Amino acid sequence: MDLKEIQALIKFVAKSGAQEVSLETEDFKINIKTGPDASDQPTIIQAVAPQQMPAVAAPAEAAPAPAAPAPAEADENANYITINSPMIGTFYRTPSPDQDAFVKVGDSIKPGDVLCIVEAMKLFNEIESEISGKIVKILADDQTPIEYDQPLFLVDPS
Repeated sequence: MDLKEIQALIKFVAKSGAQEVSLETEDFKINIKTGPDASDQPTIIQAVAPQQMPAVAAPAEAAPAPAAPAPAEADENANYITINSPMIGTFYRTPSPDQDAFVKVGDSIKPGDVLCIVEAMKLFNEIESEISGKIVKILADDQTPIEYDQPLFLVDPS
């Protein structure tokens, strides 16, 4: 569903006099809530990616969750800049499966360099660097789902 379709849906709900409408598809969920008088109250839209259920239940003796990073590691990372995801989607390090990664640990980057691709709703969005520096660590695994504002790269700006 694109922006124009969402705007048309909002106008339709406002004209209909409905106070709340929910629309859920395989890809997204939208809740539109309006007050008693749609012209006086703002319309609230909430788009949420659906939660996927795990295919297999976790075993009863699952490994414990990893501990929080040690304070020494946190201090070490304090000198680095974190590049976060601007959207939810699927993280890709390469432009296609048979090509090399956009960046590797140790690569120098500058503003405008493509770091990765994030696929969101069948659109492939190139994520470009806004800073100069050297890639210290890649924090997301290739071809995995990522969240908005999830750390993707650690960059040494010096």
